[in-house]
Amino acid sequence: MEENMNFHILTLFPDMVMRGMHTSIIGNAVEKGILGIEAVDIRDYTKDRHRKVDDYPYGGGAGMLMQAQPVYDAWRAVSERILGGAAEDCAGEGTRGNGVPAVSDDGRKGRVRTVYVTPQGVPFTQAMAKEFAAEEELVILCGHYEGIDERVLAEIVTDYVSIGDYVLTGGELAAMVIVDAVSRMVPGVLSNESSGETESFEGHLLEYPQYSRPECWMGKRVPDVLLSGNRKKIREWRTAQAEQRTRERRPDLYQQYEKLQQCREILGRKKLLHIDMTELIARGKARLVAADGANICLRDAESGIYFLTAENAAEGHKLFEKIAPGPDVLLVLHQEFLCEPAMEYLGTRERMDCYQLVYTRREKLPVAGLYREEQTTEDGVPVIRKLTPEYTDTVFAHYEMAGDPAYIRERIAKGCVFGAFVDGELAGFAGSHTEGSIGMLTVLPEYRGRKIGKALETYMINRFLEQGYTPYGQVKAGNGISMRLQESLGLYAAKEMVYWVGAI
Repeated sequence: MEENMNFHILTLFPDMVMRGMHTSIIGNAVEKGILGIEAVDIRDYTKDRHRKVDDYPYGGGAGMLMQAQPVYDAWRAVSERILGGAAEDCAGEGTRGNGVPAVSDDGRKGRVRTVYVTPQGVPFTQAMAKEFAAEEELVILCGHYEGIDERVLAEIVTDYVSIGDYVLTGGELAAMVIVDAVSRMVPGVLSNESSGETESFEGHLLEYPQYSRPECWMGKRVPDVLLSGNRKKIREWRTAQAEQRTRERRPDLYQQYEKLQQCREILGRKKLLHIDMTELIARGKARLVAADGANICLRDAESGIYFLTAENAAEGHKLFEKIAPGPDVLLVLHQEFLCEPAMEYLGTRERMDCYQLVYTRREKLPVAGLYREEQTTEDGVPVIRKLTPEYTDTVFAHYEMAGDPAYIRERIAKGCVFGAFVDGELAGFAGSHTEGSIGMLTVLPEYRGRKIGKALETYMINRFLEQGYTPYGQVKAGNGISMRLQESLGLYAAKEMVYWVGAI
């Protein structure tokens, strides 16, 4: 199996790293080929015959300092393997000198992302773990002694990261913490596809208390609500417990949570129109960019898409100013008067108008005769199951809105795309988009007119309800067939449209 993500740890103690990283869940992922982890011994790259890599710091001071040359040569050897020789000496145009490939303004693109673990770095967070998990290759540099010569850090490091306000004897333990946290975000590492998305710190709330057997231990009983089987009451109890725990233990996080709940209340006054924004908040994926009364801008922590709603164009422009324009920026606007100023601000003419449709009931739709989830059937009823990576090209070829095969590949890898199979052949597919909507609904031409689309849409609605989500989707203006299907299944359309502007 092709590796999904590779970690390259530059260290003076490779055995320590490899022993710690080849056990339990991470070790299993390495064995399956989902992860690749290597520890590169910096001592192998020193020119000193005694394998010395440290020396006294200029200006005096306690302790020894790791020298620039062996660190740089170790990093360069790894970079050349990853980039296929792109890290060779090529000082001049397009480089920073000393052979380091050109870097864009954000300091990362154009060379391998390299993390230096140091108490002086930016605090490591769950959001950062998700960001690093999007990389195919990640280099982590471990310091030792009193640190590393500043000159090599300036040449190779893209991210300075701290796991806490304390000092360790070396960066190896910190590197292993980062690898563990990032690996959990890589598709396929965790057996439960949703367990990596419902952890502490998601949505600014700490995780609720958990209980297992026996029901009574040392006189302490499992809360009755968890034994009730009532999913609604269990969700409410867990939310209340998470709120209480966060309020008591992390008031800083709770303050952010409260702000988002205030936004959710305001957005709920137009429930159908703002369902995409309120669901972002409900699922713990919303990051508050700006809020002033009914003028609100949220960003999806996973996709990076911005969602804006405003009372007028002037207030909307204030929200745009909180967003740095760029070629990859994508906005979802909830008023048409925001479109022209948004396109002017981003310097784009790309725009897509959509109807927002919501399934407002809580009961699941009937499935008799529509589909089954068994592996085989003998009565022509389609079987619906998760698609596997070998279907990526087929989905990309038939999905009308597909723009990037990498996006399709990522959604399939995360178990978010489902196929309807008739006599073992793929007849259609549907899935959930990164920002949380039902979409990608496509029926292959030879299977149209056989209720495959209805089966897939019903399956997705029921799946969302099982997960405690409100099912919703967006239909591009002019797609009458899809609109009729949504309405026949009981979805309601918002009176106003939503508008996608930017890198569609």
